[in-house]
Amino acid sequence: MPRETLIDFFEDQIQSEKTFLVYDDGYRTNRYSYNDIRFAAIHLADQFTSYGLTAGDKVIIWGDNRAEWIVSFWGCLLARVICVPIDFRASPAFLERVASFVGAQIVIADKALDTDNLTSVDVWPLETLLDEVSDDSQGQLTAYSDLGSRDLAEIIFTSGATSEPKGVEITHRNVLANIVPVEQEIKKYLKYGRPFLPLRFLNLLPLSHMFGQAMATFIPPMLNSVTVFMRGFNPVDIARQIRTQRVSVLVCVPKILDVLRNYIESHIPETCEPATQTEHVAKRWWRYRKVHRLFGYKFWAFVVGAAPLSEDLERFWSKLGFLVIQGYGLTETAPIVTLNHPFRTRQGSVGRPIGGVEIKIAEDGEILVRGGNVTSGYYNAPKETASAFADGWFHTGDIGSLDPDGRLSVRGRKKEMIVTPEGLNVFPEDVERTVNSRPGVRDVAIVSDNLSGEERVHAVLLLEDNAKPDTIIRDANNLLEDHQRIRKYTVWPEPSLPRTEGTQKLKRQAIKQWVQGNVLHDNQPPAHSDTSVERVLARFAGNRELNDTTTLDELGLSSIERIELMLALEQVSGQPVDENLLNGLTTVRSLKTALQGLQLDSEPQKQIDVLTTTDTIAFPTWSQAPLAKMFRRIALPAFLLPLTRLFAWLTVDGTNHIENSNGPVLFAANHQSHLDAPVILSALPHKHRHAVATAAALEWFSAHFYPSRFSRWARTKSSLSYSLTALCFNIVPLPQRETGTRDAMRYLGTLLSSGSSVLIFPEGRRSKTTTINHFRPGVGMLAAQLEVPVIPVRIEGINKIWPEGQKVPRFGRARVTFGPAMQFSGSDYEKIAQQIEDAVKIL
Repeated sequence: MPRETLIDFFEDQIQSEKTFLVYDDGYRTNRYSYNDIRFAAIHLADQFTSYGLTAGDKVIIWGDNRAEWIVSFWGCLLARVICVPIDFRASPAFLERVASFVGAQIVIADKALDTDNLTSVDVWPLETLLDEVSDDSQGQLTAYSDLGSRDLAEIIFTSGATSEPKGVEITHRNVLANIVPVEQEIKKYLKYGRPFLPLRFLNLLPLSHMFGQAMATFIPPMLNSVTVFMRGFNPVDIARQIRTQRVSVLVCVPKILDVLRNYIESHIPETCEPATQTEHVAKRWWRYRKVHRLFGYKFWAFVVGAAPLSEDLERFWSKLGFLVIQGYGLTETAPIVTLNHPFRTRQGSVGRPIGGVEIKIAEDGEILVRGGNVTSGYYNAPKETASAFADGWFHTGDIGSLDPDGRLSVRGRKKEMIVTPEGLNVFPEDVERTVNSRPGVRDVAIVSDNLSGEERVHAVLLLEDNAKPDTIIRDANNLLEDHQRIRKYTVWPEPSLPRTEGTQKLKRQAIKQWVQGNVLHDNQPPAHSDTSVERVLARFAGNRELNDTTTLDELGLSSIERIELMLALEQVSGQPVDENLLNGLTTVRSLKTALQGLQLDSEPQKQIDVLTTTDTIAFPTWSQAPLAKMFRRIALPAFLLPLTRLFAWLTVDGTNHIENSNGPVLFAANHQSHLDAPVILSALPHKHRHAVATAAALEWFSAHFYPSRFSRWARTKSSLSYSLTALCFNIVPLPQRETGTRDAMRYLGTLLSSGSSVLIFPEGRRSKTTTINHFRPGVGMLAAQLEVPVIPVRIEGINKIWPEGQKVPRFGRARVTFGPAMQFSGSDYEKIAQQIEDAVKIL
C-alpha cells in the first residue's frame, strides 16, 4: 500500500531493536535503537497533546545533531504539530524573530543555547527527551484519519536573514516524493549489500538542513542502518569517529572534505602527488593504504551536499580510492533534484533527476524544476511565492546545462543569494542593512567573492570622509550571524555606486566584475613579517588590519574556518592546538601568547592550559576484559577487601543514596591515604562495588606511559605496579601535570557508557590532617561534560590507620559517608568543583 503521509513511513520503518542512532559528545557515546526513538517520539506527542497543542500549531527545534532532535521531529509529526527547525548556529535574535513570525507555542532547545529572552513561549530542554520514557504504549499510535499528504510537515527558514524571515513550506507529499524514488532504487541493490550491512553514516550536516535531515531520518531506516552524530569538525576527531564507529559513509558539506584534505596532506605527504587517472582503483587504494588505515577499512564513500563541490576536491578523494557522491537540490525541493548514482558517478556532474522530478533549462540558462517534491510556496509570503513560479515550474536561480545522457551540471548562480561553503544562505540585502546602519557609511553593496573556489561575503563601501573601514566592518560583523560576516571589503572610489535607472537597484554584477578586476593598494592585506603565526593570522584576516584586541568573531570566520586556522597554526607551531582555544572571543593577543608559550616554554603544566600533546595515552582495554572482571569479582571478596577490613573497622552511612541512583555515577571523595580506594569499595553495596573504576594520578605511572623518558628498571617497576593495580582495583590513570586530558575524558566516557562508575579524589593529593583541601576544577569538568550524577563521599579516620610516610598500616576505626546524588551542567568548572567540595564537607 503506497504511503500517504510520513506517519506511514514511521509505522513501517521506525520499529526495531536494532541500533538506529549513535551520539558521541566527545566524551561519552550513547546508542539508541529504532524502538527507543519510536517510544520517545510517541511519548513526546502525548505531551504535546496534554499541553494543549492541536493540528497546525508550531514547535521550534533549536539544537545540535543528536538523537533527541530526531525524537522532537517525529514527536511533532505524530501530534500533527508543524515542526520549525532552526540552525543551531543561528543567533538568539533570529530565533526570536522566527518564533514571533510563526506564532510558535514551544521551543525545544539545547540547554547550552541562549533562550533567556524567549518570554512569550515555553522552552523545553532537548537533552531530556529520551529520559525516563515509558514503553507502556508499546509503540501504538493515535490514528489521524484526516491527515493528508498536502498537510504541512515543517517550515524551513532560510539561514540567518536579519529582516523578516522567509520560511519554505514542506508538506508530507514533498518529503515522500523525495524518499520513495530513492527507496525504490535502493531495493534493487539491497540483496548485494547484505554482507556489508549495517551501513553506518557519520552525518555532519545540520538536521535543520533538509539534506542533513534526509540522510539521518529517512535514508538509513530504508537500509536498517545506523546514523552517527558527533560534536565539532576537528579532522582528528572525524577520522577517529569514522575508524572507531566503523563508519561506511561520511555525509557532509564540501568544506569538510577540504579540511580533511589539508589534514591528510600535512600528515601523509605522498597524497600530494598528482592524480593518475588511468590507474585502477585497487592500485590506488593500495598506494594510499595509510589513508585507508587512518579512516578504517570499512569506510568507502563521501555523500556531499548543501554547497558546490569543486572538481579539484572531487579528483583528490577519487585519487585516493574513495567514492564521492554528490547531487543537486534546494530547500524548496525537499531537497533532492538530481543525484549521482553511487555505481555510475561522473566527475563534474551532479547526476540525473530522481524519479518523479523533471528539470529543464530556460533560455537564459536557469535551471527549472517540477515535481511532487517542490514546495507549494513560502510561509505567509504570497509575493515571494508568486515570483518563484512560472507556468508550474520552480525557478531555482541557478545556471546549468544538461548533457546528452540527461546529467546536470551547475555552472553558477543567477540570483544574488550567496551560498557559503558550509551550505548556508546569505542574502546581500540583509548584510547591507546592517552595514548601512554604521556611522560613516554612505552606501554599500554586498557581492560574493571567490576565495580559493568558495563563495564568501565581500563588501564594497562608499564612505564619508575620514571614516575607518576596518572599524565599520568590525562593528557590522558583531551584529551579523556567523556565516553572514564580511571576509573582505573594497572602498569604492567614485561618488556613488552604480544603480539602475528608475528602480535604483544596485548593479551587482557590474560591481562584482569591478571587484574581481580591481586592485586598490590602500586596503591590501598588511605585510606581517615578524612571526609565521602572524602571517597565518593575516592570511585569514583578508584585507582587514589586525591588532591585539581583534577577535576571531571580528575576522568573520565560520566554525569550520576556525578548524582550518587551527590546522595552519599547528603547522607553524609544530604542535597540535586545542580546538577550544579558537572560540569566537579569542583575541589575537591571547592566541599569539598561547602559541609563543608553546614554542618557548618547555614546562608541561604551562602548556596544558591551552595546548594538547602529540603523545597519545594508550589506555588499556585488557583491564575491562571479561577475564580481568572475573578476577576482580573473585579477588575482591576473597582477600583484597577482607585484608582492608582487618585494619579499617568501618562504619558506613548513606548507602541508600547509592541504591536510589540509576546507572553509573561519579563518586567524589576526599583523600587521606593509599587505603582510601579499598575502604570505599568495602563500604559500597555488593552489587555496586564490582562496577567501579578508580582514578589515580597518571604521574604515578609515568615510566609506564612515557617509557622513552625513563630507564629500563624504572619502566619495569612502573609497568608492574600499574598492571597489578589496574587488575585488582580497575585503576584509571588521569593526567594532572602531563597533557592528555581529552584522551582521559574520552576513556572515562567509554567506561561510564559501558555501565562502570568512577571513583575520583578531586583534591589531587592526600591530606595529612582531617582538613579537606580545595577540590580541583577537573572534577567540575568531568561532572558537567560527562553528564553523570555525582555522589559525594566523605572518609574519616583513614589518615590515622595508614598516614603518609608510614610503611605498614595500623588498626583503627574509620567512617565512610555517602551523600545524595548531584547533577551539574554548564562550563563554570570552578564553581561546580566548589559545590562538590561543600557537599563532601557537610557530610
